[in-house]
Formats: sequence, structure tokens, C-alpha cells
Amino acid sequence: MKGRVLRVIVDQRERNQELISLMEANGLEIELKTLPVGDYAISDRVCVERKTVSDFESSIMSGRLFEQIKRLREAYAFPILILEGEYEEFRLKSKVINGAIASLYIDYGMNVMHSHGERNTAEIIAGLAKHESEGGPSEPSAKGGFKSLTQQDFQEHVVGNLPGVGPKLARALLKRFGSIRGIAEANADELMDVEKIGEKKAETIHRTINSAYEGTG
Repeated sequence: MKGRVLRVIVDQRERNQELISLMEANGLEIELKTLPVGDYAISDRVCVERKTVSDFESSIMSGRLFEQIKRLREAYAFPILILEGEYEEFRLKSKVINGAIASLYIDYGMNVMHSHGERNTAEIIAGLAKHESEGGPSEPSAKGGFKSLTQQDFQEHVVGNLPGVGPKLARALLKRFGSIRGIAEANADELMDVEKIGEKKAETIHRTINSAYEGTG
């Protein structure tokens, strides 16, 4: 993998020359294109929406934040919001900001990463590109990558969203029980057979899968 070019597609309408220079200094090859959603396409499944503190506040007040995130979530398997700036810079009340971030996590399954500034943002994007490249060929796509995801990808994504379960543990669970149904049918003691799943985590996973749904509407 050494010497491999790490390419990132940057939306030409949102380009920031200083940030692009910093990304290039971190070893990224930049391609400018019009992206239908997001600001930086990292791979066929990962896309970044970058918002400064000011952008984030404006998108909350205009009501466009969650529509943007919904479209990004529909296009990419693993969308990421980079929130750039210090929290002290927010003018809106903290309960409004915290409520919006909580909704992104809980209602939209959106990963939110904090950046202290452009240099930090460039480092985060370079790190994401490097991580994606280590999984094998994964070229950035302006169209998103749900159509190219395999059944295995979807299985890992479903299991990986259980409480306390990330990608590595999701793969371990699927390998141990063979399918999502196998995990659902396992009791807490059987779940504990998987390394790094203790009693508390096993009970949480089992309860989440097997409890009756009490939602309304």
C-alpha cells in the first residue's frame, strides 16, 4: 500500500483553497467536481460534510441542516459531519446546539467529528482516506456507494449499530453466529463467548434485539 495515491473529491462550490493546500500537504490528491451531496467524497461509502460553527448555526436556523444530512445519509453508507471551530464561538444557546447534535447522532445515525480548525480538518480527512485505502481499492465516488455495497457490508452495518458494537465487534459476532438471525437468537451467555463482550454488554445487546418496540406514530 506504500506509495498509493490517496484521492479525495472536493465539491467545487465549497472549496477552500487554504484547506485544499493543507490536505495536499497531508498527501492527498484533490479532484474538483460538483458533488450532489457533501463536501468531500473520501470513498464510495464515506463522504464528509464540513461545517464551521457559523455554518452549523446558520443551517439550524434556516432549517436546512437535517435535510442536508438526510440526503447525505441516503447517498453514503458512512457519512461524517466535521464540525469545525470551538464551542465557545457558538451564539445559540447550548441546549439548541446539543439538541441538534443529539438528533444527528440518534435520529440520523450521523457521525459527528469535532475539528479545532482547518489544519485539524485536513488531518482528519487524510486519516479517513488512509483508513479507507487500507481496506482495499475504494475510489471516491460523487454518487455515493450504497448500490456497490455487498450483503456482508450491510450485515456488518446493521450489527455495528447495536449499542456498544463497532465494526470489529460486528464482524466477530457475525463470524461466531453466522448471521444476524443467529445473533438475535443467541442468549446473553452465548454472546459472552465473543471476545470483548462482557456480561453488561451482552445483556444490552440481547435486550435491544429482543425487547418489544414501544414507539408510536
